[in-house]
Amino acid sequence: MHRAVFRITAWLLLIAIVAVTIVPIGMRPHSGLGPEPERIAAFLALGLLFGLANDRNWMLALGLVIVTGLGIEALQMLSPTRHPTLEDAVIKALAGSVGFSAGRIISKKGWLGR
Repeated sequence: MHRAVFRITAWLLLIAIVAVTIVPIGMRPHSGLGPEPERIAAFLALGLLFGLANDRNWMLALGLVIVTGLGIEALQMLSPTRHPTLEDAVIKALAGSVGFSAGRIISKKGWLGR
């Protein structure tokens, strides 16, 4: 039951991240924290949810999180108001990987119940 909820939530968050990442900069929502903390928080959460959701295919899920971090940055090249950088892509991929690892640890330890 938990895994299904995490899986659905992870995919919805991925869709939301893609949407806010490729829209023109003026349409992007802002939390007031600044772009770096927002970026890190979004990908930590994404990784965490995919880590909690996937047990059997965890390597595929981790690959998806990493490719999403890199690919979303590349998609920004389609928008003239965005400015993709390799540094941002690496930060997204690393934050997603850290979140994913945390999700796997929580899942393996059974801290959310069975």
